Amino acid sequence: MKLAEALAKRSDAITRVEQLRARIQQNATYQEGQAAAEDANALIAEAESTLAQLEVLIRDINEANTRARLADGRTLTEALAARDVLRMRYTLLTGAAQAGSGDQRTFARTTKSELATLSAVDVKDLRKRADAVAVDLRNLDLAIQQANWAVDLEG
Repeated sequence: MKLAEALAKRSDAITRVEQLRARIQQNATYQEGQAAAEDANALIAEAESTLAQLEVLIRDINEANTRARLADGRTLTEALAARDVLRMRYTLLTGAAQAGSGDQRTFARTTKSELATLSAVDVKDLRKRADAVAVDLRNLDLAIQQANWAVDLEG
């Protein structure tokens, strides 16, 4: 199985456990004289089985991520960490640029005697830096996706 397939299975398992959790909560109690719509204990057993499968998938994915390398020599684990930080950096820079540009201001100067609001940051530079980070993020994400389809889960 390719790493990308395992990642899809992991996502499906997480969704399934969440759905089962909601159904368990809905069926954990019922009114006297009525029957529960579903057997909460059977749902718990199914959730436990899905969680056991999920644990194996997560372990295998993590092992593959530490073993597999991108073309630049980084492991997938290192690339995933770098991608997370690039996303945070992009959000930081775009947020600072938006705040500095006055996009969020709800007031306006109505007379000459009022004080003007000035930007404390170089909005143009922040947006330029954010654009460069976005390019790096896209390129890294593509490399990660390529590796996900090239790497076999078991070494």
